[in-house]
Amino acid sequence: MREEECFTWSCTHVDDTLGHTTQLYLQSQLRQHPHSILAPSTVDSSTWLYEHMRQLCTDIGFLVCQLRSSCTSTTCPVMRANASTYYCAGSHVHPRPCSAIAYSVHTLDFAVRQVCGMHDGARVKHCQSIVRRLYRVFAHAYFHHRDVFERVESATGVYARFVNVARKYELAPESQIIIPELPTTC
Repeated sequence: MREEECFTWSCTHVDDTLGHTTQLYLQSQLRQHPHSILAPSTVDSSTWLYEHMRQLCTDIGFLVCQLRSSCTSTTCPVMRANASTYYCAGSHVHPRPCSAIAYSVHTLDFAVRQVCGMHDGARVKHCQSIVRRLYRVFAHAYFHHRDVFERVESATGVYARFVNVARKYELAPESQIIIPELPTTC
């Protein structure tokens, strides 16, 4: 099998009793129609949100990996979205400032642990905290590493999907979305 054939499976039938088929369906739709993904009628909104959050964590991991050459503890010693705001990492015993790349990795680790530990009743509540923290990674990339942000967004559309999910499920107030509107997020 050639590399370009690796992810070309098609998933048209989703059985909600088999959790992995929802994930396969979402991944298939992302490859075929990244800007017009619709939930299948057989999947409830909580499961659909869960699968989006799992996939977003994977895709944001790609963004963080792409940042590693330009976003270092030397170039970005503190996590900032803009000049006046810095963020402390809550993963330390006592929250404290850390480099942007370390903050991004801590945040992604936190998000993955939270998403993997979710149960139906707490999904939206946990997702609000996850979305707020993950958005900071996008904001830092956009305002401090625009070339990397634009390259990853052009290839994956991960930011547009993230904002669309946050808006659809009301996971973040508009006041927290500080990156200017992109054509794909309007």
